[in-house]
Amino acid sequence: MAEIRFYHLQRQTLEEALPKLMERVVEAGLRAVVKLPAKGMMETMNKVLWDYDPASFLPHDIDGCESPEDQTVFLTIGDVNPNTATVLVLVDAVKSPDIKAYDRCLYMFDGRDEGIVAAAREDWKSFKELGAEMSYWQQREMGGWEKKA
Repeated sequence: MAEIRFYHLQRQTLEEALPKLMERVVEAGLRAVVKLPAKGMMETMNKVLWDYDPASFLPHDIDGCESPEDQTVFLTIGDVNPNTATVLVLVDAVKSPDIKAYDRCLYMFDGRDEGIVAAAREDWKSFKELGAEMSYWQQREMGGWEKKA
């Protein structure tokens, strides 16, 4: 089972936090699949990853691209792993039946949406019952993440 890290977004939006986490994944020499709950959000995050920092480049693409196997970060709304990623990112309580196929899962959820927070609590309980190695990370006041559990 994948190591599961819950990232509770409270001070930053997904648009601010995801690029920084993906930079760390890429710097570690890893590949990621980012599963999003809707096509519109996937398209928004695609644009965000292109535009978030003019001084950097984060190699990525989305469902329907010509060479998904070549992508370091692949955005999808499906249950696919065309780039042989070892990191799965689940956004806003989206589910994946393939979580066991990854080494690490980054579970990012919006702390300002009570429905998503409730779903994240249920998922925490479910993963814990499966015996997954888990941790919980909260955003610091001045940025960055702090491990809380």
